Amino acid sequence: MDRAATALDGGVFPEWVEPMAATLTQERFTSPDWIFERKVDGIRLLAFRRGSDVRLFSRNRLPKDCPSVAQRIAALPLREIILDGELTWSATAYHVFDVLWLDGRDLRSLPLDERRGVLATLPLESPLQRMTLLDEPRPWERACREGWEGVIAKRRDSPYESRRSPHWLKMKCEASQELVVGGFTEPKGKRVGLGALLVGYYDGEDFVFAGKVGTGFDVKLLRELRARLDALEVPTRPFTRGTGFPRLGAHWVRPEVVVQVAFIEWTVHDKLRHARLLGVRDDKAAHEVTRET
Repeated sequence: MDRAATALDGGVFPEWVEPMAATLTQERFTSPDWIFERKVDGIRLLAFRRGSDVRLFSRNRLPKDCPSVAQRIAALPLREIILDGELTWSATAYHVFDVLWLDGRDLRSLPLDERRGVLATLPLESPLQRMTLLDEPRPWERACREGWEGVIAKRRDSPYESRRSPHWLKMKCEASQELVVGGFTEPKGKRVGLGALLVGYYDGEDFVFAGKVGTGFDVKLLRELRARLDALEVPTRPFTRGTGFPRLGAHWVRPEVVVQVAFIEWTVHDKLRHARLLGVRDDKAAHEVTRET
């Protein structure tokens, strides 16, 4: 059995708690059963205080040195506490969004709303900041408009789980890019039509491979694209630059079909991360599609 869990059963202050992680989602929704918070671009930080001893750790249990944060936590009028939050890269603010333990009480099994109620009673002072809720009807749009990393959606009734949980969802701001289809893969399982589009863009005379797009389709579109691409099939790969091509099950096509793709970011290997199809662009010539900056 996990050492921390055993200790908590006995009411003993834990040396470590594995942080709860959010699951990336492409869904966009609001609901009275969920709260929404800004996704701060920084370092996940868990703070453990017992008596006068304050320890700060990253999500991977690496010790962090942040005297201003430690001093403020040490000054709180309590004996024991475990906080979870995000430290800005500049270390000028610790955005606290959860409290897991307070003076001998393990709070992790409580619903999020109750834990937030406990958090609201704490006299936090700068650089400690209580994470505020977003009440816009479409908070992800505000996040992208204001240049945030994204939004975290959390179920109000969720306990604190030491895992990547579907009860916390991460809505990251997306980029959008026109790309040209240079191939596709075969579908697997019960999927019809095709598995993923193999897409790229033009850089001068080169047709550069940008990766795969495997989500954002309905059954009708999968079948329509397969029929359209079958008519464009060629025996050799049209991409003149790139790495990471599929080894098996790939079909190559003349680069004529342009699609609009949403994605989180470009990877260090110049591939699309978490790409999804937005639609087919019949108003754009393939040779005009370049990588947008």
